[in-house]
Amino acid sequence: MYEDCPQTLRDFLFYMKTIKGRSEKTVDGYYIDLRGFLRYEKFIKENPKTKCTKEIADNINIEDIGLDFIRKIKLSDVYDYLNYTMSECENNSKTRARKVSALRSYFKYLTVTMHFLEENPVKELEVPSIQKSLPKYLSLEESLDLLNTTIEAENIRDYCIITLFLNCGMRLSELVGINLSDIKENTLRILGKGNKERIIYINKACIDAVENYKTSERSKIKPKPGYENALFLSRNGTRLSPRRVEQIVAENLKSANLDGHGYSPHKLRHTAATLLYQQGNVDIRVLKELLGHVSLSTTEIYTHVSNKQLESAAEKSPLASTKFKKKKSEKAEEKYGSDNTDDSDI
Repeated sequence: MYEDCPQTLRDFLFYMKTIKGRSEKTVDGYYIDLRGFLRYEKFIKENPKTKCTKEIADNINIEDIGLDFIRKIKLSDVYDYLNYTMSECENNSKTRARKVSALRSYFKYLTVTMHFLEENPVKELEVPSIQKSLPKYLSLEESLDLLNTTIEAENIRDYCIITLFLNCGMRLSELVGINLSDIKENTLRILGKGNKERIIYINKACIDAVENYKTSERSKIKPKPGYENALFLSRNGTRLSPRRVEQIVAENLKSANLDGHGYSPHKLRHTAATLLYQQGNVDIRVLKELLGHVSLSTTEIYTHVSNKQLESAAEKSPLASTKFKKKKSEKAEEKYGSDNTDDSDI
């Protein structure tokens, strides 16, 4: 694993996975971003007068990079790399921000954790400004259409999946990771980001959907060894994969004529959070715990107001009933006509 990386990077990746408890997906992201950075740095150091392209960088061998090479990296080198990712790789601000996060974690490991470096070259590195946009979500009517369409098609498993997404606001990885033993009466144990557990309460709609799926479709599938406890099973008896759930959601969105709007399992999470806040009047602090956010500021994105709220606010303006009143002379002209008649009007 990570054979094409230098030893310090491999050690860092294993550290993030085994000690810090980062998910496989997060560690793989670190691997891709940091490998790309070291490939670019090696090429530039060896070919200072040659422009680096993505095709060239992808073929650079970095296995022999040692601490002496890393100690020579400066903050200006990182800025140069980020400019390369923007101009050559067309990375947007969000992608570059992720790369900055990976670099900061890596060099913090080298300086603070392992004491391999005396100075951290990226200590003052700022995260690129990311344009904040409102989360995309389904309206209440669209959510009901999606659920009703799934019911009419008698897709018991699909209905259960979508019901959990829309009611609980869980992440895709959290849904596929649910075990039978995680469900206790009206509570559900969820394993979230960073292997952090949380307990959420599930409503009657979720309880009924899960029980119906367990006693019907799931009972007909024989789990393969090691998957007996998994809630959602594929036809071959293994745990349902994230990719398959994405396809299931896409198929049902299409059946409900809701495809083509960029909706996805994560957008269903946005939908649950938005509807709970706007329609259910759930306190933002409660919403934070339900969604498994570390910071309240992350949850605040769901406090965006709806179009109906904006329309209501406009109508509540103290000047909303003000009307334009015509002068008396203008009213007289309308009643009797003007003496200054232009020949062209005859």
